[in-house]
Amino acid sequence: MGLEEKLPSGFVLTTVEQVAGWARKNSVWPATFGLACCAIELMATGGPKHDLARFGMERASASPRQADLMIVAGRLSQKMAPVLRQIYDQMAEPKWVIAMGVCASSGGMFNNYAIVQGVDHVVPVDIYLPGCPPRPEMLIDAIVKLHDKIQNMKFGAHRERQIEELELQALRTLPLIDQGAGK
Repeated sequence: MGLEEKLPSGFVLTTVEQVAGWARKNSVWPATFGLACCAIELMATGGPKHDLARFGMERASASPRQADLMIVAGRLSQKMAPVLRQIYDQMAEPKWVIAMGVCASSGGMFNNYAIVQGVDHVVPVDIYLPGCPPRPEMLIDAIVKLHDKIQNMKFGAHRERQIEELELQALRTLPLIDQGAGK
């Protein structure tokens, strides 16, 4: 007969993972990396009409050491890729990346030697945001999805098991080898 049996369900009781997830979710500070026209939409998202402050993200960090979310907005040139990687490496763990726009996600219409064909060639991406340029509402939706991902992130050994399960699930969904081709 403990305290949890005397209180109504869900009143005070929770897990450390849930509390830490809630705290992380509500204290994400972005390091903006506006490279092209998508940066205008990124700036509009921080304005009064869309107001990123309601998500606890009003402080766009100019210092990567104080940021935990990188929003790459626009096309990434080959010359800028090492700079992007350096800023990503300077960010503290845990860190997340949103590829904003079709150019950041896949190179967009710029299929040439000067543009990196997707930011995921340089840094790991958590959320891909399509559009040319994506609307501020789409960026807010991507941030809400990232918040959900952060809220439900496991810790320690649970985190390692969750990563293994997700990798196995991804391998099962996409056949890497056509099983019936050799028969």
